[in-house]
Amino acid sequence: MAAKTLMVQGTASHVGKSVLVTALCRLFLRRGVKVAPFKAQNMSNNSFVTPDGREIGRAQAVQAAACRLAPRTDFNPVLIKPSGDRTAQLVVNGRVAGRLEAADFGRIKREHWPAVREAFARLADEFDLVILEGAGSPAEINLRDRDIVNMAMAREARAPVLLAGDIDRGGVFASLVGTLALLEPEELAHVKGFVINKFRGDTTLLTPGVTMVEARCGVPCLGVVPHWQDLQVPQEDSLGWAEGYDAAPRRADTLLLGVADVPAISNFTDVDALALEPDVRVVRVSGPIAHPLDALIFPGTKNTAEALRFVKARKLDLVARQVLAAGGTVVGLCGGFQLLGNKIVDQDEVESSEVELAGLGLLDVTTSFAREKVTVGVSGRHRASGCSVEGYEIHMGRTSLGAGAQPWLEVRTAGETTVRPEGASSQDGLVFGTYVHGLFDAQDFRRFFLNGLREVRGWAPLPVQPGASLDEGIDRLADFMAKHVDLAALDAIVERGVQR
Repeated sequence: MAAKTLMVQGTASHVGKSVLVTALCRLFLRRGVKVAPFKAQNMSNNSFVTPDGREIGRAQAVQAAACRLAPRTDFNPVLIKPSGDRTAQLVVNGRVAGRLEAADFGRIKREHWPAVREAFARLADEFDLVILEGAGSPAEINLRDRDIVNMAMAREARAPVLLAGDIDRGGVFASLVGTLALLEPEELAHVKGFVINKFRGDTTLLTPGVTMVEARCGVPCLGVVPHWQDLQVPQEDSLGWAEGYDAAPRRADTLLLGVADVPAISNFTDVDALALEPDVRVVRVSGPIAHPLDALIFPGTKNTAEALRFVKARKLDLVARQVLAAGGTVVGLCGGFQLLGNKIVDQDEVESSEVELAGLGLLDVTTSFAREKVTVGVSGRHRASGCSVEGYEIHMGRTSLGAGAQPWLEVRTAGETTVRPEGASSQDGLVFGTYVHGLFDAQDFRRFFLNGLREVRGWAPLPVQPGASLDEGIDRLADFMAKHVDLAALDAIVERGVQR
């Protein structure tokens, strides 16, 4: 294994590990280093389809983009997609490998640790530097014997570790010291520095605490990174979704878009591009709300049956009908598309034990679940507007249209020439659903959709306002991180590595 390594671990989930890895990948790439990302095991419903039709975590796809590489399963060989508090779908090397029960979490290490090691070895043979990402915290001592993603992977890769802590949630010094105190001596030997992330205020106020942590733990601080609210890089998990929206309106003619806050939400980044538009405010909706919505979006979910029960219990079906009565639009994305229909059939109990459920009846479609997952990239056009769209499909369901629905898109699968209908809309076009993730990233279509909502309000349409591309967003992130992290110290850490 010729590659040098660097690993970013954290004191907890959502401390900024994925963002740090993304920035570091781009910074090393700029200097001519052949670099690749790696996360042995990811737990997220926010996933992405590789060019060969396999599935990895969305964060690793973004990190691949930071390295200007096509996403591949070696970057994330194990993906856990929670469908409930104690169950999840297990994806190994991009393919479904069955259902995972919380009571047998150790099965991953018993059965799939060799696949993780092989994926990393392939990258280490091909690249100059592999930047690894941990998951949660390495101090989850109750899971130490089942670990394949934190210190077990650091030992396998002989990776020096940069520990990240999130000060925005408070208690960062206790988190850093406590994490280091719970590591075994051989694990602690891998930790070569720490970073404090998401700071607001005067950094000099941190000096006494930083000095004390350095003295007590013998590990240097390599940077204090300010909180960056306008981060335009897709986030790893739904904690980012929980914090990222509900901002105050920026102008008088602001459209209010609600997103149903369903259980086991997946690919929540589908609405990110909408939230960045100047005339849009995105709010999370978990029940009836006082302000009328211009549109209600039902997002993807890893458990459509549970999401459907939630929607009915919280009366979100009534909210949808109120939106339609006022001339607004109801949108279903992937699992959200399924629950808008008349019926959901799961004879083989692929996703839940509910064999048949009545949907919301807002679209004349029926969904049946199959054991084989669809994972494909697609491109095509929106039938009504002619606008180009591009994205990817990840779903177990197959949805058929009744007489009251019409196809909504025309798409072709990546690598094929045959065009096929996709999605469905009501005859009046006010309800539509699709399996295509990333749909609203297409700026022409996004503005067409929003201008249709503006027309209902009697507001003039707005022109397309091109936003920064993902590549430009990563460059901005890298520039920002370079100002606040000691890159020379990191270089030295990478060069020295970890001696066995």
